[in-house]
Amino acid sequence: MTRDRPSAEASDVMSVRSPHGRGKARVAHAVVVIFLEFFAWGLLTTPMLTVLHETFPQHTFLMNGLVHGVKGFLSFLSAPLIGALSDIWGRKSFLLMTVFFTCAPIPFMRISPWWYFALISVSGIFAVTFSVIFAYVADITEEHERSTAYGLVSATFAASLVTSPAIGAYLSAQYGDSLVVLIATVISVVDIAFVFFVVPESLPDKMRLTSWGFPISWEQADPFASLRRVGKDSTVLLICVTVFLSYLPEAGQYSSFFLYLRQVIEFSPATIAAFIAMVGILSIVAQTLFLSVLMRTIGNKNTVLLGLGFQLFQLAWYGFGSEPWMMWAAGTVAAMSSITFPAVSALVSHCASADQQGVAQGMITGIRGLCNGLGPALYGFIFFLFNVELNDMQPVAGRQSPEKSMIPGPPFLFGACAVLFALLVAIFIPDHRLTDVKTCKSSSSSAAHAQSAGPLVTPASDAEDIEPLLQDSSL
Repeated sequence: MTRDRPSAEASDVMSVRSPHGRGKARVAHAVVVIFLEFFAWGLLTTPMLTVLHETFPQHTFLMNGLVHGVKGFLSFLSAPLIGALSDIWGRKSFLLMTVFFTCAPIPFMRISPWWYFALISVSGIFAVTFSVIFAYVADITEEHERSTAYGLVSATFAASLVTSPAIGAYLSAQYGDSLVVLIATVISVVDIAFVFFVVPESLPDKMRLTSWGFPISWEQADPFASLRRVGKDSTVLLICVTVFLSYLPEAGQYSSFFLYLRQVIEFSPATIAAFIAMVGILSIVAQTLFLSVLMRTIGNKNTVLLGLGFQLFQLAWYGFGSEPWMMWAAGTVAAMSSITFPAVSALVSHCASADQQGVAQGMITGIRGLCNGLGPALYGFIFFLFNVELNDMQPVAGRQSPEKSMIPGPPFLFGACAVLFALLVAIFIPDHRLTDVKTCKSSSSSAAHAQSAGPLVTPASDAEDIEPLLQDSSL
């Protein structure tokens, strides 16, 4: 397992101190970084929809898919390299880099929308904050604590979006989009400063110094080589396929769901903000209270299966639902489905050795980055095929709604089918609590300097972005 090391060494890991004596690395540091980053992006939910429509008045969601397709593909290419480098040079410098580049496009929303969308696309090279954050958490927690810590970090994402879209919408209506962008920019600067001045390094000096003798090879940094290695380990293959099939519809949902509620279900902006708050609050409860209870009672794998079951149910409900109350009911189920990703993260982390957590996290970040590119374009294309119009930013007042289709949300039904396949695949994932750690072994030669009993499974881990049914952080 990943943390089978002497107690003294474990103590070193848990009490990693910054070179400047700023104290121990704690999960709270990761929580603050994630909260500030996604709170800033949450403020921009309403201005983003406006800028997107004004910049691309024709084929709005197809262009949105293209922008995020480029970003996702670049994330897919860069995530393994950033994860591997953070295993050698430490987490803090790469955390600073990822937060900076993720937030860099924000001020350009008002300066130049074209530059804004261009920077969002290019920022995919470094915008893999969750890859580094989950590796950071893995450095400072013991294996039995990790699922709870991952749940806390994931719940922070939901917490950051409980109020920020509503605050952003109110400020935008009262004072204009420029003030919202300014506040989001200030929060981003605070986040970057927090990482630079406050966040300690989490990777022990011993591991960093030892690792200097192992330079990064092209094989470690090549995402396609990592994908090829996935097929050599059945456990890793099953986990990666599960992540891809479950996150593809989730990524598409992020990009279009708010506008779907507004245009098709005819939610008001205030109702949408309330919906986000409800899902966010319930997601926090699910990822903190329920997740820890489920992990202790039914185990890691069964928690993943339960989360996928909730996701399947909520997507099917969104697909067939045509009334507002159905959206609210499905939203509560969506909140429960948010336990899936932290549970998968814990499952993968158990298979990775202590000095390879970054590589493992980077691999799943890359897969999710690819989904962030494919999902929005796929959802936009399916809406287009079924003549569900999403380009008009304002519902036509006083107009009678056209006859409601038997399937109002075809992309969500497609997503439910994808999650059904993910659920079937996940059934065959071995439960590593019951099997020998050798099942987690990778064929990679990097295992030679691993200090734990079970070497790294290079291509299996978690990362970016989490979970509830809320706006994609990249918007």
